[in-house]
Amino acid sequence: MMHGAVSNILGAVGNTPLVKLNHVAKDVVADIYVKCEHMNPGGSMKDRMAINMIDQAESRGELKPGGTIIEATSGNTGASLAMIAAVRGYSCIFIMPDKMSIEKIAGLRAFGAKVVVCPTAVEPDDPRSYYSVAEKLATDTPNSFYTRQYHNMDNPEGHYQSTGPELWEETNGEMDVFIAGLGTGGTISGTGKFLKEKNADIQLVGVDPVGSLYYDFVKTGRVTKPFTYKVEGIGEDFFPSTVDLDILDDIVRVDDKECFLMTRELVQKEGLYVGGSSGAAVAGAIKYAQQTKKKENIVVLICDSASKYISKIFNDDWMRDNGYLEEESGLGVVADLLKTKSSGVITAKPTDRVRDVIGKMKDHGISQLPVVKDGKLVGALAEVDLLRFLVGGEYSLNSTVEPLVESQYATCTPQTKLELVQTMLGDVKMSIVLEGDDVIGVITKIDLIDFLVKLAS
Repeated sequence: MMHGAVSNILGAVGNTPLVKLNHVAKDVVADIYVKCEHMNPGGSMKDRMAINMIDQAESRGELKPGGTIIEATSGNTGASLAMIAAVRGYSCIFIMPDKMSIEKIAGLRAFGAKVVVCPTAVEPDDPRSYYSVAEKLATDTPNSFYTRQYHNMDNPEGHYQSTGPELWEETNGEMDVFIAGLGTGGTISGTGKFLKEKNADIQLVGVDPVGSLYYDFVKTGRVTKPFTYKVEGIGEDFFPSTVDLDILDDIVRVDDKECFLMTRELVQKEGLYVGGSSGAAVAGAIKYAQQTKKKENIVVLICDSASKYISKIFNDDWMRDNGYLEEESGLGVVADLLKTKSSGVITAKPTDRVRDVIGKMKDHGISQLPVVKDGKLVGALAEVDLLRFLVGGEYSLNSTVEPLVESQYATCTPQTKLELVQTMLGDVKMSIVLEGDDVIGVITKIDLIDFLVKLAS
């Protein structure tokens, strides 16, 4: 074979460049670099783990010649698997949620794959969900292999063997922080494991969108209610077994608007032609750097290319219709509502006595409140919880409220759109507003009603 050539396109995976951000991160002390995984031949970092999953499946005899690869995907894993299938002679069936861009669906079909589109706004165990449909197709399709990226440990292992060593060599070990978005969790779990083995002081930081489960669980240990969000390929409404949340040193949350505006800035100010989850990761990295205020080297993994989002993130009409451009209309954001509330946020501690919390609710005329320990949110209490306690008669008024603390709340940021808060309050008792780790407000149904009445008058 000619010098400099690879035997097929799969040999071109990896060795992606590391690029310094010069404009979007100019106001932070840290130096932020991005690992350009969108330059892999399949268009994303998923190429690395997809090759490992298929290699291992072939070696175990789980994927046989002429077989069909099946996967539930937001698009990037599908593209990587479709590229491998084209080279190795497999068929593909991909199951996708309906929030994904038309470019992703068309791209998979360009490889000759069959694409099945399922509703996004259903529970993971709903028979219509893309996870459930994938399970059924895997059962019903002869000679098929379901890659199960959310539960296949060859996913993080691919990054342990590839992304981690490559980054360590590329940076000569001079990184202080590694940041990546949390989806299946394979990237940060596998890469992070390798980096921690080389230098335990390297900080691993996950980025999660508002609406996903990860942030609240990492911060409080509680499983809160997930909600639909627009950014693709990041966050989850369940816990994949491929993610090792214990490996994280910190987690940062971003909302859709932050993700999309940063994505556009990366293209227009840095020349980085990347997609929404990349914007999310960089927005999270900048937030992290603003919080730490340290002079350090931060490496951010950026995921896929902008070409898959032209009809959405880079379409001004779509951005405007969804309220992500400055001339947005709509109800406003959480910060607007908080400005109209006269009183500050009232909280309780797990060690507070039941009688004292009841008195606090009565004195302030509130029916629910956040529970905070050492300055961090650990849960919530509502009057219905106290009523159930009093009727049950199991404890005294001098008991602490800790056994009553529960997870029937959702969290948001000051930038969260009120339309999303309205959706949250349809399923939970309150929405707790966080700025970093700090609880800065609580929004209940009556708070939102009061705000909308003022808005209409």
